[in-house]
Amino acid sequence: MPDGAKAVEERASLKKYLVRRFWMSAKGFWGRNGDNYAWGLVALLLAIVAAQVYIQYQINVWNRAIFDALEQKNAGVVAWQALIFAPLALGSIALAVAIVYARMTTQIRWRRWLTNHLIDRWLEHGRYFHLNLMEGDHKNPEYRISEDVRISTEAPVDFTVGVVSAFLSAATFVGVLWFVGGDLTFNWGETQITIPGYLVLASVLYALIASTVMVFIGRSYVTASEGKAQSEAELRYALTRLRENGESIALIDGEREEKEGLSAILTDVLDRWREIRKQYMKTTIVAQSSFLLAPVIPVILSAPKYLAGTMTLGQVIQAASAFVTVQTAFNWIVDNYPRLADWTASARRASSLLVALDNLEKAETDETARRIHIAEAPEGVALRLDMVSVALDDGTGVVKDAEVTIKPGERVLIVGESGSGKSTLIRAIAGLWPWGGGEIEIAKGARMNFLPQRPYVPVGSLLRAAAYPMDESEIDKNEVIEALKAVSLEEHINRLEEPEPWDQTLSGGEKQRLAFARLLVHKPDIAVLDEATSALDTLSQEKLMNLIHERLPQMTIISVGHRPELEEFHERKLVLELDKGGAKIAKDVDIDTPVRRGFYFFRRLLRKKQREENEAKPE
Repeated sequence: MPDGAKAVEERASLKKYLVRRFWMSAKGFWGRNGDNYAWGLVALLLAIVAAQVYIQYQINVWNRAIFDALEQKNAGVVAWQALIFAPLALGSIALAVAIVYARMTTQIRWRRWLTNHLIDRWLEHGRYFHLNLMEGDHKNPEYRISEDVRISTEAPVDFTVGVVSAFLSAATFVGVLWFVGGDLTFNWGETQITIPGYLVLASVLYALIASTVMVFIGRSYVTASEGKAQSEAELRYALTRLRENGESIALIDGEREEKEGLSAILTDVLDRWREIRKQYMKTTIVAQSSFLLAPVIPVILSAPKYLAGTMTLGQVIQAASAFVTVQTAFNWIVDNYPRLADWTASARRASSLLVALDNLEKAETDETARRIHIAEAPEGVALRLDMVSVALDDGTGVVKDAEVTIKPGERVLIVGESGSGKSTLIRAIAGLWPWGGGEIEIAKGARMNFLPQRPYVPVGSLLRAAAYPMDESEIDKNEVIEALKAVSLEEHINRLEEPEPWDQTLSGGEKQRLAFARLLVHKPDIAVLDEATSALDTLSQEKLMNLIHERLPQMTIISVGHRPELEEFHERKLVLELDKGGAKIAKDVDIDTPVRRGFYFFRRLLRKKQREENEAKPE
C-alpha cells in the first residue's frame, strides 16, 4: 500500500477510534458510578416522545374529519371538531414543555458528570501540567472541557429524542399512508398496473434520494467543523494570553506585533468559517428543496384518486400531513447532518484529550517504563535524590544521576547556567515530572510548599489567595493579617475579604511577597523556592529570607536562583553543569563557613548603616 494511502487509512481509523473512545467514558453516566437519575430520565423522555406521537396521530385524524366535514358542509361536525382541537392542542403544548424539561435536565446532568470526570483525570497527579510538555492533539484543554464536552453531551440527547420520535412517527404514519392512500391502479398500454401502498413507496424513495444527496454533498462537513473549532480555540487562547500579559506587552510597545499575530489567527478563523459557509450552502439546497417538495408531492400523487372520487378531501389532507411527517422522520439525517457533523468534531476533540490522559496514566502505571519514583526517606533525612535522572517525554536527558541528601532544617541553594535543568529538577522533586529514573525520598509526613517564580493567585478574595491551596475557612484570619504585614502587604489588608482580580491587581513583586506570606501561614516542613525572589530588589529579598529563617527556623529550604546574594541565606550550594546526556551536579559546596558568616555579618551591618543614612537625609 502506498505511503499516502496508508496515512489516509490510519487517519480514518484514528477518527473512528476517537468516537469510540468518547463513548467509553461518556456511557459511564449510566453506569455504576454514574448519575442516580440517568435511567429514570431516559424512561421519562421515551414516555413523553411516545405520548407526543400519539397526540400527533390524533391531530392527523382530526385533519381528515374536519376537512371531510367542510367538504360536506356539515356545520355540526365542524363545530364539534373545533371543540375537540382545544384539548389536543393543550396536550401537545404540555408535552412539548415536558420534553424540554426532561431533555435539558438530562443534558445538564450528563454534562456535569462528564465534565467532572474529565477534570478529575486532568487534575490528578499534575496531568494538566504534563500535557503542556507532551506532543499531540490535545491543545487548549480548557476549551475541550468547557465547549466540546457541552456539545458532545447536548447533541446525543437531542439526537436520541429525534431518532426515537422519527422511528415512532414513521411506524405510525406509514400505516396511515398505507390505509388512506391504498393502491394506485393505472393502465400502461394494454397492461393494468397496480402499485400497493404507492404513497408509502413514494415517501421511502423520496427520503432515500434526499438522504443520499445530503450525505454525498456534506461529506466534508465534519473535517470543516473540526478545523473551525480548533481555530476558534486558538483565537480565544491568544486573546487570553494578551489580557494576562497586558502589562509586559504595554511596557515594550508590543501592540503592533500582537495585532499582526491576532490578525493571522483571525484570518485562519475566517477561512475556516468560509469553508463552513460553503458546506452550509450545499446542505441548505437539499434541506430547502425537501421542505418545499414534501407537502406538494402527496397532494399531486393523491390528485388522480381524488378526481376519480375514490378519495375524499379529508383523506387527501390526512395523506399529505402523514407524508410530511414520514418525510420528516425519514429525512432526519438531512435536517440534522450539520449538527451531527459538529457533534462528531467535538466528540473527537474531547476524546483526543481523553487519549492524552490515557497515555499519561499508562506512563504512570507502566512498571517497565523509566519513571522517577517517590519514596519515604529514612529518619534524619528531609529529602534525598538517589541516582535521579530527569528526561523529556521523548527520552532526551535533562539531568542525570543526581545524588543528594538534605537534612531537616538545612538550607540548600541550587545554581547553574540557564538551561542546565534547575527548574526541571525542582518539578521532579514536586512530583510533577514523571519522566526519568531514580528515586526521590521525602521525609514521612513532611508537608512541602513550592514557591514558583510566578506565584498563582486564584480568583476571589485576598484571604483566599493567602490561604491557597487550603480553604480560607481552615485558617485563622488574624494569622493571615499578621503574615501580610510581615511581608509588607499591609496596604491591602482593608480589602482582605473583597473579591477582586488580585492576579491583575498585584505586581510581580507583590505576588512573590504573597507567596512568602503563605509560607508563614502554612508553616511547611520543606519549602522549595524556584526563583522566588526574582521580582524583588535585594533589600526586599534580604528581608523576606531573614523573615522565614526567623519565623520558621526548622523548615528545610531548597532554592533555585541566579543572584549571588542568595548564598548568604543558605548553608550548601549545589552546582549543576551541562554535560553530555544531561546536566549533572558537579559541585556540592559547604558555604556556611566562619569566614563567610563574618563577611555576611559585616555586609548586613554596612547595608543597615547605608539605609539609616539615606533615611536621615532631608528630602
